[in-house]
Amino acid sequence: MSAAEDIPPGAATAPDTPVLSVEGLTVSVRANGAERPLVEDLSFTLRRGETLAIAGESGSGKSITSLAIMGLLPPPAVRASAGRVIFGSSDLLALGEAGMRRIRGDRIAMIFQEPMTSLNPVMTIGAQLVEALREHEAISRAEARAQALAALKSVRIAQPERRLDQYPHELSGGMRQRVMIAMALALKPDVLIADEPTTALDVTVQREVLDLLRDLQRDMGTAIILITHDMGVVAEMAERVIVMRNGRMVEQGAVSQIFGTPQEAYTQELLAAVPRMGDGATRPGQPASDTTPPPVARLDRVDVRFDIRGGLLGRVTHRVHAVEHVSFDIRAGETFALVGESGCGKSTIARAIAGLVPHEGHLEVAGRVLKGLDAAGRKAIRRDVQMVFQDPMAALDPRMRVGAAVAEPLVIHGIGTEDERRARAADLFARVGLPPEAVERYPHEFSGGQRQRICIARALALNPKLIICDESTSALDVSVQARVLDLLEALKREFGIAYLFISHDMAVVENIADRLAVMYLGQIVEMGSRAQIFGNPQHPYTRRLIEAVPVPDPGHVRAPAPRLSGEVPSPIHPVGSGPRRLDLCDIGGGHLVAGDRAAKEAAA
Repeated sequence: MSAAEDIPPGAATAPDTPVLSVEGLTVSVRANGAERPLVEDLSFTLRRGETLAIAGESGSGKSITSLAIMGLLPPPAVRASAGRVIFGSSDLLALGEAGMRRIRGDRIAMIFQEPMTSLNPVMTIGAQLVEALREHEAISRAEARAQALAALKSVRIAQPERRLDQYPHELSGGMRQRVMIAMALALKPDVLIADEPTTALDVTVQREVLDLLRDLQRDMGTAIILITHDMGVVAEMAERVIVMRNGRMVEQGAVSQIFGTPQEAYTQELLAAVPRMGDGATRPGQPASDTTPPPVARLDRVDVRFDIRGGLLGRVTHRVHAVEHVSFDIRAGETFALVGESGCGKSTIARAIAGLVPHEGHLEVAGRVLKGLDAAGRKAIRRDVQMVFQDPMAALDPRMRVGAAVAEPLVIHGIGTEDERRARAADLFARVGLPPEAVERYPHEFSGGQRQRICIARALALNPKLIICDESTSALDVSVQARVLDLLEALKREFGIAYLFISHDMAVVENIADRLAVMYLGQIVEMGSRAQIFGNPQHPYTRRLIEAVPVPDPGHVRAPAPRLSGEVPSPIHPVGSGPRRLDLCDIGGGHLVAGDRAAKEAAA
């Protein structure tokens, strides 16, 4: 009998018996002939049916710990240099690859943060599920397909028979994550490691995924290690919490103790940085003024559609109605937010304002109408509109020094001499809280939060009137996110910049927005001030978004919400038809709500 085979399924049945024990785990990386610890002397136990959260900022060692348990550390540079990981009667660190292959996916499964990178893009969903099942069980292809279908049904994915024959790119992010959960749980593992399983998901999809994990854990008794930097998710899901920093355990305890009476300063700082619903109510809005600030951007009945061609002659048969009849303005010195789930049209609107996608309707920026502009006109518009994207590493050229990247917009527009551009870059670095000498470094030499500050500095280089922040803080740790949001607010006060802030994180939006619009399937369903939307939400979809936000309080009891079922409505329509346009009604004080009952029922 092999080392892997002497671990019977469900061996640890007593509630207090550890199903997994980590003892003195140290993971080291070799660089320049020396070893440096990434995780140092980490110990914890995991009981059957328990959810243990490992929390902390990026670089704290959370994911490295999970990879060590799974035997997925990249050799030879990174290795477990000390300690033991006991599962059943075996030390997983001593099993070797052959032994781990029998356990990995079968007895200990893992869900990764980004399902698209975890699924094979050239294999159907069914083929990938069948492959995983047949790797660990001696069953026929037909039996494996039947089990795969049952697994998809267990995660309540719509039309599971159809999904088996689809490819990953044909599914939404929430559906892909459900497929990953189905794949991980199909073999009924004793331990499930969920590494940031909901970070990239909308709050409503996140809530569905978390509810699903709870249900499956209850039915199967699986123990879960939940790795996250979202303290709201920790509060909702975990019984115990480990807080890590720089590869070491800072604090460990019951979730009520960690949130109620944290002992370590770092834990206290981490919890203090978490955006909470209701905190925005105390933040002052725009300064009172006798006159309404002029609009920096104005949209009036703007449509954005993309053609889909088909048939032998490649005629346009369908259109994607990405943005439909959207109207709003963004005033000087204000933060206007767009919120909604992925695919609702938020980023498409941003690209239309920046002149990056064609549109119909009236759209003007800084007094210039965008439609019909030539190349020179579009280039001029970009002096007034700049963008800060979600992933700062992808937005920076890895071969270009960051000082040159910040000065590049000045070069493109022919502004200043080389010395003046260099001085401007150094000044901008100082304004965003980075040392001026850092201009000579490369992007990989900075942390994620520092790289986002560099992107903000680059956006400021041309003194724009409007900066579009497209999910610019969603990938950041809560403490880094708080510092970036404070920076954006300070820069707005100093320069009078207007922001278009795009996010699916309602707690962040409440803490930064002056006004906001809620979008659903390309249309605005509610729009108003921060106080109106969060204090008196009227549309069912708005209320659903707000209610789905994780609350960083273990004592909070969430009101039951109906489980969604069926197909998500599609924005694709045949040529000559389209969605029913929603009329916005002013219910008082500029608080606009869509009155179309069908859309409300779809959102509810």
